[in-house]
Amino acid sequence: ALMLVAALAIGITSAIFIPRAAPAAADNRVTLVIDAGHGGIDGGAVSAAGVKESEINLAIARRLNSLAELYGVRTHMTRVDDSSKSAAEGYSEHEDLVRRVEEINSAPNGILISIHQNCYPDRKPSGAQVLYAASTGSDTLGALMHDNLVAYLDPQNRRVAAPISDKIYLMREVKCPAVLVECGFLSNESECAKLKDGGYQTKLAAVI
Repeated sequence: ALMLVAALAIGITSAIFIPRAAPAAADNRVTLVIDAGHGGIDGGAVSAAGVKESEINLAIARRLNSLAELYGVRTHMTRVDDSSKSAAEGYSEHEDLVRRVEEINSAPNGILISIHQNCYPDRKPSGAQVLYAASTGSDTLGALMHDNLVAYLDPQNRRVAAPISDKIYLMREVKCPAVLVECGFLSNESECAKLKDGGYQTKLAAVI
């Protein structure tokens, strides 16, 4: 009987001290959400020569995505082509923005960079500008990114980082740190030529 009790005791003790697998570590990586503004039937701004903002946005966004992946950053692009927005029939800009907001807010530890181009009736204005959302951390990210764009690409640029209007639905509704980068002016002929150039697009992506 004692031997049976001892055996049971040993079995219970062993059961108590069976090693358990360590819980999986939390995935705290950032998700860089890259939003190529506009797309498809919504071409955004158009230069005097017919260059569409949406095409340049996508070219820069793709380069940014490739560079981020090269550095091991987890990414998500809100669009990779124009396939979902190529027809006017049934297209709703508001519905597309709602979809993008849902994608952005569902990204784990998201940080949004929305790529755009500026345009103005006067052809003289030039230079990149970073606009930041009201969400926590956006102002710090926006100021740093803008300063880098000026320092590395356009030291003569006198524009400054600024809060974006709350009328911009996408930037108003996102919860994560978020910036909108106006990479330059399509209305300025010389700047438009740079924005079309693949080498300059890569430089923009690298600095961003």
